[in-house]
Amino acid sequence: MTATTITFPRRGAEEFIRDVKARVTGHFTATGQSMKADWTMWLKTAILLAMVFGSYAAILSNQLSLLAMLGLCFVMGVGVAGIGFGISHDALHGAYSSNATVNRLLGFTFDLLGANSYMWKLTHNVIHHTYTNIEGVDEDIDFAPFLRLSPHAKHGPQHRYQHLYGFATYSIATLFWVFIKDYKYFLKRDLGPYKNKKHPGSEVALLFVGKLAHYSWLIVIPLLVLHVTWWQFLIGFLTVHLTGGLILGVVFQLAHVVEGTDYPLPDATGSMEYTWLLHEMVTTANFAPNNKLVGWYVGGLNYQIEHHLFPKICSIHYPAISKIVRATAEEHGVPYNSQPTLRAAVRSHYRMLKQLGRDPGMATSTAPVASRWQHRATAAAGK
Repeated sequence: MTATTITFPRRGAEEFIRDVKARVTGHFTATGQSMKADWTMWLKTAILLAMVFGSYAAILSNQLSLLAMLGLCFVMGVGVAGIGFGISHDALHGAYSSNATVNRLLGFTFDLLGANSYMWKLTHNVIHHTYTNIEGVDEDIDFAPFLRLSPHAKHGPQHRYQHLYGFATYSIATLFWVFIKDYKYFLKRDLGPYKNKKHPGSEVALLFVGKLAHYSWLIVIPLLVLHVTWWQFLIGFLTVHLTGGLILGVVFQLAHVVEGTDYPLPDATGSMEYTWLLHEMVTTANFAPNNKLVGWYVGGLNYQIEHHLFPKICSIHYPAISKIVRATAEEHGVPYNSQPTLRAAVRSHYRMLKQLGRDPGMATSTAPVASRWQHRATAAAGK
């Protein structure tokens, strides 16, 4: 297996990198807190699992009306997205616990929901977190051929209308994941920067075990137990997946495909313009930082900057360290992209879909971001 050679310069923004790392570490030293989950994270875990499997048990009781069962299918969809955000994501990053076994077990919630945890760690933890917003490498901006999420992606006539249908396509995200995406990625010879990628046999086996578990509890058992017709079951099944898919799809796009973020490309030698940590700062955005409910539900993913800089720190700590990261960035003139509210972020993403869809020659924001950072850095140095 070989990897496409994309390198990040080792020098650049040294003072910012030194200070932000030291100050975040100092925060935990001063407070005596662990960087991993606390009791509030475990409580959230219990609540989210209860949302899904409590609703599931109530539906299987056959004691509810069809309308009530449909309502609980919606609750299950909300819970499924919440488990992905607030349990699986932290666990698969090794951020939930200092015990690798705990992280491994909690990470299996991802497989139980129908998505393969091994493939997620490869495409998300490794590829997306390393090559954020780099066209042709970052799988997260290669969502589907009918969506153009990068100014460097090929433009087609269908993209002119993606701002009208884009959000609807996000709703099929989990259906695509459960039935197609993982199998497709396991079969691909080239994945992100990797060429002729080989997967361990044990992980291939776990792929089928996880899929079988998901199909069993969400499809087979309900069909055997519920007193409903096949089409009534299908409506409930689609309600779970379309609800969860829409929430997951939208939230992940708000972190990188919004106004102000950058889409840098390597030069002819494969070298990126910025050192890796600065690359993350210019390609990533936060949203709704003051909305505690949003932060609780999306597992701190509204603090995407902090997550990309410190993925091993549990999301429960992001609100506190975000103040440190933002202040340090402003001190050193480093960009810190943030949308003030969830609504503002969604509207910004909508405008990006529209702009990327209608302007095939849309220039990247690399130059504006670079000049803005250089201007801020110069101003900060002159203080």
